[in-house]
This record gives sequence, structure tokens and C-alpha cells, in this order.
Amino acid sequence: MKRKVKIAQYGCGKMSKYLMRYVLEKGGELVAAFDMNPAVIGKDVGVIMESAPVGIAISPAEKADAILKDTKPDVCIIATRSTMEELKEAFSVCAKNGVNAITTCEEALYPWNSSPDITKELDALAKANGCTLCGSGYPDLYWGTMITNLAASMAHITKIKGSSSYNVEDYGIALAQGHGAGLTMEEFENEIGKYNNLSSDEIGALVEKGEYIPSYMWNQNGWLCSRLGLTITSQTQKCVPHTYERDLRSETLGMTIKAGDATGMSAIVTTETAEGITLETECIGKVYSPDEFDKNQWTFYGEPETTVIVNKPATVELTCADILNRIPQLIDAEPGYISTDRMPYSSYMVRPINEYVTSL
Repeated sequence: MKRKVKIAQYGCGKMSKYLMRYVLEKGGELVAAFDMNPAVIGKDVGVIMESAPVGIAISPAEKADAILKDTKPDVCIIATRSTMEELKEAFSVCAKNGVNAITTCEEALYPWNSSPDITKELDALAKANGCTLCGSGYPDLYWGTMITNLAASMAHITKIKGSSSYNVEDYGIALAQGHGAGLTMEEFENEIGKYNNLSSDEIGALVEKGEYIPSYMWNQNGWLCSRLGLTITSQTQKCVPHTYERDLRSETLGMTIKAGDATGMSAIVTTETAEGITLETECIGKVYSPDEFDKNQWTFYGEPETTVIVNKPATVELTCADILNRIPQLIDAEPGYISTDRMPYSSYMVRPINEYVTSL
């Protein structure tokens, strides 16, 4: 592709600071930006990036349809909320205008097993308008392609066990609330823990109806099984609260979490497969105490037993860089909702983005 890749940014919060900067540093052309927050609408995106003015003002989200028609970007990066239901409108306006869209939304990585109806609708809309939709970010690589690559070093696998922790303070109020941060133990049990004893069929039915929002590992296990060619026979989830012995301030929630109340939770997803490989994956999202830090650990049981640990990953920046490096595969992919388990592995771009795009 000879010209610069034209990119729009949908959502100008914490993540966009890095997303927009990385796009510009890799030779992309930022042509539009959208948000719903009156405090940032009208401001130059340079304010968000803490840089010199770029010449692109943040527009209201309701004007996205008209502006996308006018600017005709190749890609829109969506960094707003964490569920497909919340992203449906943003994905739809991109698809209607034939704009490829990629999002940091965790569920969007593999929404086929959690929001099948919405995903099928978006898939049809994208196909009708010749564009591609997908989700990426930190889970795409550190819970996904890194794991399937490491699996290739194993002679025999009986179980894959993964655990990843992150500070919900870094990702906004929606994610913090979704992890139960700030709830009392009674509230946590009534609102989140009440689903812990459901069978695979029962919880699967609730998820498909949209009556229960599973953790990110629910989607991740679906992604891993799809990429590894495994057939899922059952999948369950249990949510366990985390607490801290002292009061803990959450700036994201705008409150002090009392000692003994939930600072967040572990969501543990267990997937059994017809091939005899069990996946037990855990995501730990909570308001960190002063001595806690992000950690990503995966163990392969079988021959040979293998463990990989990543301490203190820069999760926010890695998420944004993963999005950046997925852009060429997004543009080159067939139309539809194409989750990244169906795309080639992404790679670091030494040259500008456009030099890695082959379809335009």
C-alpha cells in the first residue's frame, strides 16, 4: 500500500493516549476522533496525547456516521467499553460505512461463545459492506498467540493452566465495577457469586441469552480451543472475591474500599475438550494494594511440563501496541467479523504500517 493508512479513533480516554501516538509514530494518518465526554469534545487530540496539537479535533460520537462518510478512513480503532452489547453501535456505524474496525474490548476477541447473535449480526453487516471487524489487545498475544506458539514446543499436553492479573484502576470504571470492586461480601455473593454452582449447560444458556456476562477467560478459552483445533465439551466459571486487610482508595471508582470488602475478583474458567486437554484459566482483576503488580503465568502439563511467567507487563501499552500491530492483518482479512484466531500471527512493524498492507 503506497499511501498512508487513514485511521479514526473512537473513544478518547486513557487508552487512546497511546493508541493515537503509536499510530502516528508508525506512519499512520489520523483523520478523525470521537468521544461522548463533553469535557474532551472539541479539543485537539494532542491534548489527550500530551503532545503538540495534531490538527484533529475530537467530535461527538453521534457525528461519527457523517464524519466517517466524509473522511473514509481505512480503519477505526474503538476504545470505549468492554462488552459487545456496549460496542454494537460503534461497530455498526463503522461497518455501515465500510470501515474496518478493531477494538480493545475484551469480549470482542472471541465473542462467538458469549454474544453470538450480536456477532452474527455484525458479521453480516461487515460482509455486506466489504469490511472487517475484530478485537485485539493484550489477551490476543499474552493469553493467545503466545500460548499457542508455546504449545508447539510440547510433545504431549494434558492441561493448560493460565493466570493473569491486572489493576482495574488502569482501565476505567466499567471494568472495575464489572469485577465487583467496592462491593461488600454479601453484595458480591448476591450479584456475582450466585452463578458459581451452575452447570456447563445452565451457565452457557444464560451467557447466550445475554443474562450473564462471563469473564474474559470465557472468550479466551474459546479462542484458544479454536486456534488449537480443540472441541469443547463443557465450560464453567467461578468468581471468587479478593479483599485487602486495610482500607484501599480507588480513584477510578471515586471511593475508599473498606477493609474486608471486595477489591475485585478472580474469574476461573474450566474448559473440558473431547481431545482430553483441560484449560483452566484465571483472570484476576482488582484494585491493587501498594505491593501488588501485574503478572501473567501459564503452565503446560504433559511432556515436558513448561511454565512461562511475565512479571510487571506494561498491560495498557502492550494492549495498544497489539492493536497497532494487528492493523495490517485487519485490513487484509476477508470481510466479516473475523476474530484473530482466524488471522495470521501479527508481528512487529519495523517500517510504516502501510508497507505491511497487501490488499489495497
